[in-house]
Amino acid sequence: MKELRYILFLCTLYIVTLSFLSGCSEYEVTDDASLRLSFSKDTVSFDTVFTQQGSATLQLMVYNRNRNALVIDRIWLENGKAFRVNIDGEADMDRLKDITVNGGDSLFVFIRVTDFGEADTDSPVCIEDLLHFHLATGATQDVLLTTYSLNVKRIGHAGCRRTVLNGYKFTKDKPYLLFDTVIIDGPLTLEAGSRLYMHNNACLYALDDVTASGTVEEPVIIRGDRLDRLFDSVPYLYAGGSWNGIYLQSETPRTWQFDYVDILSGNVGLYCYSTCTDPLPSLRMNGCRIHNHTLYGLVLIHTDALVTNTEISNCASYCIYCAGGQHDFVHTTVASYFNYTSIRIQSTGKEDAAAVYIDNLSKTAPLTTASFYNSIVTGYLKNQLVVATPLDRFYPGTFAGNYLKTDTLRMPHATDNIYWQKDDTAAVFRNDFYKYKEYIYYDFHLDSLSPALGIGDSIAALPYPTDRDGISRANRRPDAGCYQSH
Repeated sequence: MKELRYILFLCTLYIVTLSFLSGCSEYEVTDDASLRLSFSKDTVSFDTVFTQQGSATLQLMVYNRNRNALVIDRIWLENGKAFRVNIDGEADMDRLKDITVNGGDSLFVFIRVTDFGEADTDSPVCIEDLLHFHLATGATQDVLLTTYSLNVKRIGHAGCRRTVLNGYKFTKDKPYLLFDTVIIDGPLTLEAGSRLYMHNNACLYALDDVTASGTVEEPVIIRGDRLDRLFDSVPYLYAGGSWNGIYLQSETPRTWQFDYVDILSGNVGLYCYSTCTDPLPSLRMNGCRIHNHTLYGLVLIHTDALVTNTEISNCASYCIYCAGGQHDFVHTTVASYFNYTSIRIQSTGKEDAAAVYIDNLSKTAPLTTASFYNSIVTGYLKNQLVVATPLDRFYPGTFAGNYLKTDTLRMPHATDNIYWQKDDTAAVFRNDFYKYKEYIYYDFHLDSLSPALGIGDSIAALPYPTDRDGISRANRRPDAGCYQSH
């Protein structure tokens, strides 16, 4: 019995000793020249970065997947002008020497693009560098760092609360970066192809006439200045609220013309307000897209408006709010699917608000007469069109040739419309749900079996022979909305 216990003791001691010795091997530095580090990626790619602006920080993992420890003699950048590196808390590259990475251990590497000055061209310029890791065994391993730089014209600067300009013309030669509040106290012009990037909380106030002359081929783009990604499959552009909004204000009659302007992912898309009574300022929008805002899309207060071939979509509150003025919407797609996805990327949820709210209850403001022709008003909530008026039968607006999701429209001038039904099976749009894993974003072109196909009024469509994409509506009954099926 004693002999058996003694044998068991020796076996246990032998196993413990082996475990201890094998456990210590991770701290033993190897001299095997064939061993290498592993990296989470061989290239760290940044999205386009504005010159003199810098970037967000990306992460690289460095692994020693070997049994023994490896010593890194030195870590350095080959060029060192455009990128900055922090490794396990150390940002001084001169001190990144004689680093031991134990077997099975890793290093955290944080990389960002720094201010590298103006480029010699207005086109994006590729900038690359190599991050070198030289091992004590003699091997050198590299990770490629790459980005594109883009020159911009700056209006205001970081920390500037307000910039006032006596009229301004935005041109297409290079993009603009706007900081905080920019007030244009004079005529504002945006030529075709001009691009406005709005810094965090930035907004643009126009107090005079506005002429934005985008085209199908060269639209005017107004969006946030984050060009990188929230997640691998989610650009920051998909997250609303990164900037404030565009505000048109006037105390006298003004003309605001917007052709092919995309206003994307702010708090408010376009907010029109005046203190005039007669005549009111005039807004004309054609071929525009107001999309993904954490409050409102288009607000019309004391403003006459004609909106044609335009998409207004995915706003947390109203996509369209009308209060005071004559508002005509022809071939307009209003789609309210804000945050309709399985991933949380928005800073706010969808309010219990209709896509379109027509406010005709004021006793002092001008009469609100909003009419919809050959348009779509829908979303994932039950009622997407509300006409707030004292007596429905006396409301002067007209609704004809539309696809509508509403249970409150009881107007004498609401004729020849198709209404959403609970048992409808056909999809209205190609995609009204953001499938981020499949890289499929919202697409409000019509589905091949959409109930909005061929329901438009041909007379109302005559002044608009092509859709927002330039597709002809000739020789067939027009579809509702801003996109004609092929």
